[in-house]
Amino acid sequence: MSFGQLISFVAFVISLYIIWQIRQIILVIFAAIVLATILNQLVQFLQKFRLKRGIAVGISVIFVFAILAGFVALIVPRIVDQLQQFGDVMPMALARLRTWNNWLQGVIPEQLLENIRGLRYLTQGLQAWLNQLINNFFSLVSSSFSIALGILLFIALSIMLLANPKPYRQGFTLLFPAFYRQRIDEILNKCGASLTGWFKGTLLTMLLIGILSYIGLSLLNVPLPLVNAALAAILEFIPNVGPTLSVIPPTLLALSQAPIKAAAVVALYFGIQQVESLIVVPLVMKNQASLQPAITLVSVVIFGRFFGFLGVFLAVPLVIVLQTWVQEILVKDILNNWQQSRKNNHSENILVAANSKHHLDSSNG
Repeated sequence: MSFGQLISFVAFVISLYIIWQIRQIILVIFAAIVLATILNQLVQFLQKFRLKRGIAVGISVIFVFAILAGFVALIVPRIVDQLQQFGDVMPMALARLRTWNNWLQGVIPEQLLENIRGLRYLTQGLQAWLNQLINNFFSLVSSSFSIALGILLFIALSIMLLANPKPYRQGFTLLFPAFYRQRIDEILNKCGASLTGWFKGTLLTMLLIGILSYIGLSLLNVPLPLVNAALAAILEFIPNVGPTLSVIPPTLLALSQAPIKAAAVVALYFGIQQVESLIVVPLVMKNQASLQPAITLVSVVIFGRFFGFLGVFLAVPLVIVLQTWVQEILVKDILNNWQQSRKNNHSENILVAANSKHHLDSSNG
């Protein structure tokens, strides 16, 4: 290895180390790019009415903040009220679970209980989890400042990218050879279309899941239906894993009232997921990049492991962008043209050999 190659390798390793250290900031930047890409569709729609881009951006930002403010004003007070009730309901629910646990220990044979030890320590584990959550409350409050800074950075970057995206896009395309920059621009357009389709479909799916969950839990008379419905809608953003996690809180609350009601809650959520999979998703996800369930699940686990909570929420858009780049560059531009390139090279070699032979024959003649 030459000295120049050694310096290049060291610089590459240092670059990877720096990128890894600022990975959370990179994820915030990526989230801002996703939001700016999605809102750009609204800006372009407003520009069709002959509005200047600055005015269209301002209207779009005000529209988003108005929706958030309306949500906070209408929904959040009810959620906060039910969360306060949660502090009163949960101890009673745990006490009821202990009663059921003691009853089961008296009915089920001791040998069978030894095979399902987790049942014996269910309520104790829940109580320990709640105590740990309360103890960690102050640490969560202490980290709220850094979270607030991250949110401000996210909002500021999103507005900057939305206001004037052209220089950033041109700067990115300049990283590629001149002959390939138009192709990069096409790939960026496909990424934007896929992200926009995914966001629209996911937003509509979250809304439908929240409404169906609230109606079903209200009919079953499960405590805190609005909180559980909001949780189901939010966790719908995390594919595969989120819907499974969302069924746990309402099931525990229903189990504190009656085991048959807990079974009804599980059946309700299972039915909602079937409606989502068979009806909602095929209708609203037409523009979304097709992702295999196994790939989506693995990506959520991997990005959550390496990037934490933010990586879980951004796993799907990250996979959509990566899949688009792999399909367009690796598959279409390289692998699909590989055989054709080999044929062309083979034809050129035959032609060169024929010309060389003809030239040699002419020289001998």
